[in-house]
Amino acid sequence: MNGLGGLNPAPDGVVVSLVQLQLPVVATHEDLARQTARIVEMVGKARRNMGAADLVVFPEYALHGLSMDMSPEIMCGLDGPEVAAFSDACRTHRIWGCFSIMEANPDGNPYNTGLIIDADGEIKLTYRKLHPWVPVEPWEPGDLGIPVIEGPRGVKLALIICHDGMFPEMARECAYKGCELMLRTAGYTAPIRQGWRITNEANAFCNLMVTASVCMCGSDGTFDSMGEAMVVDFDGTILVHATNGRPDKVITAEIRPDLVREARIHWGVENNIYQLGHRGYSAVAGGARDCPYSYMHDLTAHRYRLPWEDQVRHTDGTSSGLSRPTRNYGAGQQGITR
Repeated sequence: MNGLGGLNPAPDGVVVSLVQLQLPVVATHEDLARQTARIVEMVGKARRNMGAADLVVFPEYALHGLSMDMSPEIMCGLDGPEVAAFSDACRTHRIWGCFSIMEANPDGNPYNTGLIIDADGEIKLTYRKLHPWVPVEPWEPGDLGIPVIEGPRGVKLALIICHDGMFPEMARECAYKGCELMLRTAGYTAPIRQGWRITNEANAFCNLMVTASVCMCGSDGTFDSMGEAMVVDFDGTILVHATNGRPDKVITAEIRPDLVREARIHWGVENNIYQLGHRGYSAVAGGARDCPYSYMHDLTAHRYRLPWEDQVRHTDGTSSGLSRPTRNYGAGQQGITR
């Protein structure tokens, strides 16, 4: 069904390349420039490795490594030289690309930002990580929602980052906005391997959506990222899964948005993304369209509170050596846009 990983793409297929990039150490502006050049080089490798590739995806932390260093010297801007180099690489090699930067934020901590750039070098999607991996990550919570765009060959495309994928609401939001291929980039290390695998599968099956996910790979002398690139079809079938943990390996798969669309229209049993809002339609006309979930009501009313809330031990980043924050979310910012 997947045309031998993109060697024999169907007319309606989209070929995705996932790069298990070697985990770098980036502490200076010179390190940042070298790593930018390395990523540009790997865009070319992905193109040479699979001539039919439509999209190349780099992991979270591909540019900055896992140090969580917020030094202004190595933070990036959307109009900076690093993003310009990525845009030029996509344009040169005629391929869409997904990239990761730590984006300078004048109103607070930097954002953990993902970009999708088209084959003309234009930024088509900017996403700021909604769920930083607390208590470890110091990044500002994202304020752009989850954009969904029309990607290569017309596929409806979204991007989430690492820990985002552990929240089923994230994948559901992508699908609700029409996403057919959800990218998930990460820097995860080996202890998260099982959670990574099962959430990538569940996010696909529960939303009739393809998921394509990739982590950083190898060691930086302190951390060991796991690679674990995988593509899961809309029925939960794993199309490709790299389990050998080889750094800089490029994994490819062909996905079929036309079959996603067919399933979303024609499936009866397990058409869960539709049935969520039409409960029991075999018994009542159109199904029940209420919201029976307490947590949804409480979250939108800003009163989300767990029964064990007072017993939760980690509620800020001090256990990971970060300062206790004093600024409230949204102070000096415009907030979420849709």
